[in-house]
Amino acid sequence: MFPVARAAQSLVARGIQHTAVRGAHRKHEPTFHDKYGTMVLLGGASMFTAVWGYVFTTLNVEWGISPVGRVTPSEWR
Repeated sequence: MFPVARAAQSLVARGIQHTAVRGAHRKHEPTFHDKYGTMVLLGGASMFTAVWGYVFTTLNVEWGISPVGRVTPSEWR
């Protein structure tokens, strides 16, 4: 291996080791998602259910009706 390539490889390896050690000694502080993620998800799901429940109950849609036998053609003039 060439000396320049070997030096570059050792620099990269040292950088990776340094980053790993720095992350291992740091305290883990909770992020927004750690703190509030579940509550935001449950709040969104309940809001979704409430809004669509309201929409479906106020539309007065008769589900699954068939026009067969109910629609009669008008007389031809």
